[in-house]
Amino acid sequence: MSDPNQISFVQAFFCSAFAACVAEFCTIPLDTAKVRLQLQRKLGVDDEVGLPKYKGLLGTVKTIAREEGISALWKGIVPGLHRQCLYGGLRIGLYDPVKTFLVGSAFVGEVPLYHMVLAALLTGALAIMVANPTDLVKVRLQAEGQLPSGVPRRYSGAIDAYITISRQEGIGALWTGLGPNIARNAIINAAELASYDQVKRTILTIPGFMDDVYTHLLAGLGAGLFAVFIGSPVDVVKSRMMGDSTYKSTFDCFLKTLLNEGFTAFYKGFLPNFGRIGAWNVVMFLTLEQVRYTYYLAYAVIICNL
Repeated sequence: MSDPNQISFVQAFFCSAFAACVAEFCTIPLDTAKVRLQLQRKLGVDDEVGLPKYKGLLGTVKTIAREEGISALWKGIVPGLHRQCLYGGLRIGLYDPVKTFLVGSAFVGEVPLYHMVLAALLTGALAIMVANPTDLVKVRLQAEGQLPSGVPRRYSGAIDAYITISRQEGIGALWTGLGPNIARNAIINAAELASYDQVKRTILTIPGFMDDVYTHLLAGLGAGLFAVFIGSPVDVVKSRMMGDSTYKSTFDCFLKTLLNEGFTAFYKGFLPNFGRIGAWNVVMFLTLEQVRYTYYLAYAVIICNL
């Protein structure tokens, strides 16, 4: 990404939060489809025809839109934006400062890959510890559509969900699934941010490529692919822990999923997950690079006129 020495953490936080929110709004329909597919068990089939209710990315999106309305695809957008303001702003905004801290302020040259990975692991874990309640509420709202017809919805909206969960299950329940969520987000954050930097660095060594939108697009897709391959298993466990309170622990969820459905269940919803994370990374990094460039340009104009 651009030179972090020209931007403060507060400015980096707001740039990152804005870019993450834009990406969230554009891609949350794919995330809703992914969550529905992950929560669907092999035994949880349609009672009438004995077949899985949701099939594939487009099929799931079509089913949700037909049965619940188009707006249902954006169910969970409010806590999703809450999440990205906190989680996106912190994990991306802290990434460059933590990299600088790890290598030392006097370091000159390209930051080693293992330092980039470690920085992203740390910022991903820290950010989700703060933002876990927003993630929980988003998943709960996205899962609402799976309730049987005629059963009243548990929550009327995001704020009601925060209050209801705290009142009925205790404040600590807002951090349900924190263990797999830390694992998932630390790993995916490392895969996204470190791989984006590394892929972008590699692309720029190829003759004819410059630091422009085409390079950002390719690097964003590469980051999304790495993130999905590495993070899918913990992502499935996280979604099931948050969407279903019957599991006793993270290990219980992992073991029951493995024994009842096999290892492939951990890659359930892989294509919508890649579609979601790949698209999310492309939109987020393109937006972030442009927002930062605009800031640098405005800063340079102001300095030149002083």
